[in-house]
Amino acid sequence: MVASGLLLAALLFCLTIMVFMSVWRQRKLLGKMPPGPPALPFIGNYLQLNTERMYNSLMKVSCVAFSNGERAKQLRRFSICTLRDFGVGKRGIEERIQEEAGFLLQTFRGMRGAFIDPTFFLSRTVSNVINSIVFGDRFDYEDKEFLSLLSMMLGSFQFTATSKGQLYEMFSSVMKHLPGPQQQAFKELQGLEDFIAKKVEQNQRTLDPNSPRDFIDSFLIRMQEEQKHPHTEFHLKNLVMTTLNLFFAGTETVSTTLRYGFLMLMKHPDVEAKVHEEIDRVVGKNRQPKFEDRAKMPYTEAVIHEIQRFGDMIPMGLARRVTKDTKFRNFLLPKGTEVFPMLGSMLRDSKFFSNPGDFNPQHFLDEKGQFKKNDAFVPFSIGKRYCFGENLARMELFLFLTTIMQNFRFKSPQSPKDIDVSPKHVGFATIPPNYTMSFQPR
Repeated sequence: MVASGLLLAALLFCLTIMVFMSVWRQRKLLGKMPPGPPALPFIGNYLQLNTERMYNSLMKVSCVAFSNGERAKQLRRFSICTLRDFGVGKRGIEERIQEEAGFLLQTFRGMRGAFIDPTFFLSRTVSNVINSIVFGDRFDYEDKEFLSLLSMMLGSFQFTATSKGQLYEMFSSVMKHLPGPQQQAFKELQGLEDFIAKKVEQNQRTLDPNSPRDFIDSFLIRMQEEQKHPHTEFHLKNLVMTTLNLFFAGTETVSTTLRYGFLMLMKHPDVEAKVHEEIDRVVGKNRQPKFEDRAKMPYTEAVIHEIQRFGDMIPMGLARRVTKDTKFRNFLLPKGTEVFPMLGSMLRDSKFFSNPGDFNPQHFLDEKGQFKKNDAFVPFSIGKRYCFGENLARMELFLFLTTIMQNFRFKSPQSPKDIDVSPKHVGFATIPPNYTMSFQPR
């Protein structure tokens, strides 16, 4: 009893000292740091956040993906150059997208108008575009390993939008040792990492340094070139994690955006009808849409932008860390401070979008019906760390949406007024609600 009493007293003493130090540090920096409520030791302002709506809470408090410094620069530069080498931004990647869209059309025709959940149909198709670059080949849609990978990826992505996922992101060093749903998410991420490690081993056994077949080969060749550099960033761990980032980001963001877009078009059949009319007028029905058609299709372009704006897929952006003491609007951000760009604050700013809570393509059209850019449209982030997959994503969104809509009309089992478009989760990611739909041949 005495020992436990002494232990409790020691813990209380330590906690008191920590609180005192935290308050003292905050008072010392008062007037230098940006305004905000007092923070507790370790957990900061977590208790003041509504974890079911983390984005909204952080807005009230105000106040390659996660790498930084030299590592980020080197891996980012290499990834951009290698993606270009394999056709991203060129005619080659457009043909791959068109080919994959053709496989998707065959699948939808085989459904014969049945109501289906489009989630994995879209993720399989979108994923195969990045797969052809990263792994050098596409997967068959019924490949069991492929479906398992997509399931793990979706589970991980959705976990980041839940309250437990946000808690894990903030306190991963502690929560990875505790029981809970984060263990399943960790298992899923580990499964994805193991798959990529296996692919790397296969490439190592058959590598021809003079003829790279895919992104993995190119990275392995760079590893050989820099094997004598003691501080090189080109080693196996970074190869696996960079490939995982490309595989993950190249699948979930575009497929989830399309999934949200289909739901919005069923909610707004007048918008869907106008897109159909523009496709028929500009493209017709005897050829596949091309990316160059976009210049003659301002309404469709506006609809795609509005889907991205309204869907707000990554509302908080990706966490960044201040690399040195930084002055921002006369406030001090100490070196090492983790910051979030809060992209959603711009995508839903009434100063830039007249009715930000409404889905309305007119947000991106001028009085003559021509497409107009908006500086607040930042779904791919901004600055030096903007998403380098932006050009690929734009091409995929346009070609997949127009090709599907050229051939099908969308039908919901509910009437438009009864369709709920509110997200399933909003956290570090926005997850649209589950739904079914029918692809009706035109």
